[in-house]
Amino acid sequence: MSLAPPVHKPFVPATESPAEFTLKAIITGAVFGVLFGAATVYLSLKAGLSVSASIPIAVLAISLGRRFLNTTILENNIIQTTGSAGESIASGVVFTMPGFLFLTNGSGADFFNYWTILTLAILGGLIGTLMMIPLRRSLIVQEHGTLPYPEGTACASVLIAGEKGGDFAKTAYQGLGMAFVYALLQKVLHVIAEVPVWVTQQTNRYFPSAQVAGEITPEYLGVGYIIGFQISAVLVGGGILAWLCLIPLLASVVPGDTIALQLQKLGYLTSLQTAGGPGGWNPSTHSFADTAAAIYRAYIRQIGAGAVTAGGFMTLIKTIPTIISSFRQSFSRSSIMAIETEGALSESNQTPRTEQDLSVRIVVIGSVVLAALMVFLPQIPGDSWLTKLLIAVLVIVFGFFFVTVASRIVGLIGSSSSPVSGMTIATIMGTSLVFIGFGLTGKVYEPAVLVVGSMICVAAANAGGTSQDLKTGYIVGATPKYQQMALFIGVIVSSLVVGATVKILDMPTPDLLAQGITHAIGSDKFPAPQGTLMATLIKGLLSFNLDWQFVLVGAFIAFVFELVGVSALAFAVGLYLPLSTTLPIFAGGLVKAIVERSAAPANAKRKASMEEDLGSEPDDLGKGNLFATGLVAGGALAGVAVALLSVNDSIYNALASLTLEPLLGRIMGADGYMLLGALAFAGLATVLWRVAQEKQDA
Repeated sequence: MSLAPPVHKPFVPATESPAEFTLKAIITGAVFGVLFGAATVYLSLKAGLSVSASIPIAVLAISLGRRFLNTTILENNIIQTTGSAGESIASGVVFTMPGFLFLTNGSGADFFNYWTILTLAILGGLIGTLMMIPLRRSLIVQEHGTLPYPEGTACASVLIAGEKGGDFAKTAYQGLGMAFVYALLQKVLHVIAEVPVWVTQQTNRYFPSAQVAGEITPEYLGVGYIIGFQISAVLVGGGILAWLCLIPLLASVVPGDTIALQLQKLGYLTSLQTAGGPGGWNPSTHSFADTAAAIYRAYIRQIGAGAVTAGGFMTLIKTIPTIISSFRQSFSRSSIMAIETEGALSESNQTPRTEQDLSVRIVVIGSVVLAALMVFLPQIPGDSWLTKLLIAVLVIVFGFFFVTVASRIVGLIGSSSSPVSGMTIATIMGTSLVFIGFGLTGKVYEPAVLVVGSMICVAAANAGGTSQDLKTGYIVGATPKYQQMALFIGVIVSSLVVGATVKILDMPTPDLLAQGITHAIGSDKFPAPQGTLMATLIKGLLSFNLDWQFVLVGAFIAFVFELVGVSALAFAVGLYLPLSTTLPIFAGGLVKAIVERSAAPANAKRKASMEEDLGSEPDDLGKGNLFATGLVAGGALAGVAVALLSVNDSIYNALASLTLEPLLGRIMGADGYMLLGALAFAGLATVLWRVAQEKQDA
């Protein structure tokens, strides 16, 4: 049987060796990784969503390379490869590690520190990259014609188009600048209301405690445009079910004392005689200042957690055939022979530049070293070295399996649709069952289970991003071993900043401290939906203390929507998150739908031409997507900057003194002030629409 891959001609032939793995490319990529990693942390904590960073970084690399750095296309590829690791690491960290804060009686809070987050991020990221080394030839090369890796292919188109000419970064910079100014007006000067809200009173006879709100930020508008109308509509549908159906219904039939008792059970209230908590409980009147917020915390979040769990499982079940075929095909006899042949050729320096991977021995030695570190590092929880050894074995086994699965799945459907959360849930369940089998139950072992899930989540997310990067490199003619080395560097550098960003954002502002909240993560400011879900699942499996009635209601809600052909996981995330998060995201998706409807004939012609010309402009390179990417980056980075400045009390007070909200409130009234914010957001959406209608300059 022939081992030759399909005929492929890279943009840069193997016979040429332009500058590639250079110091300026690595440093530039690391800087982008830090910036987009911090932005992803902020966005993921607030909305439970992330946006692929590879294409934006490639666009920015082209711009900087042409004007300042004089980089080659292969150096630009190294820049985006190094930088893209930041987004992957941040997603994996934020989706799982905040769960330490929500374990039983704070049993994991001590592990939510910078050094533990850093350690788990680096180890998980290295596993994701390390185990992709032997898979590159079988998945990227041999199946070049069958696994499209959409983001990787689009990113290659960006790099090639940039090499041929064209000003792609200008639009992204414009979006970033506009988002930063908007965020300054909103988060510092408070000219623009942060969360305009309409709510009915609890005493309303027909529709009590219904609430419509929108956190009208530029990053949410950009995210909605990027993910499109369909997904954003499903997300907002979940929010509508929660805030305009379930909450008014529960507000009509559940007494205030019962809601308060549930909040006390969950730890939000000390007792029914104590004022405060979510919704502002008043023990003298036996009522809440905001009944909708109280019901959301008491019931909806648990229903949402059950829905997300079921949605993740159903997503995983649907991909089981792909998982089985992926694992079988990736490690078929021919693939293993190809890996061995590649290794032998690489060692004798006879293989072409574009086919040189790092040695397979590095994978074996690296896996052993990583396992040893898990056993001996104090940051890894465990009551004995045997428990830590069990953690190490589970991480290596699950990591090997799910890295393979994640790579093949993103090759088919893209990184944005990869069921990483489902794989993490499966890991947590499998780990919990193993622990139960060894008699390791109770809250003391909850952090250990979360450690396994966290590292696998980071590894799977990074494996997906690594696969897309390697696909890009294969198309443009990069040297694989240099990309793999750049990814290792990107993982380590990004982890340093991701952990710090998480801890900075977790620091409570004086307002939160006044409410008795010691962690900003988990509050309404940063809900961290996936982290809460992971902790809820672990507690239910090891400690058996879940309110199963609410979890099961959520699970069957997800099942119903899956039956009618709606993405259960996306709907469940919308059910869990506040409507104020999903509504502005839907606004961005609506703008995208309007743009696509008006440009449908032109888009059809462009897609047809792309099949013939790799250098043509892909959908991801349209002005709308570039401007939306700038909105996401600018808004998120401004949010991180404000959060960083707010850590210091004197700076926080100085920023608070700049607010114009009281003045505008006196002039316009509360409703007028909120209307002004809504109009500002509508204006930003109009700008996005007009930019998206323009054609990209050649």
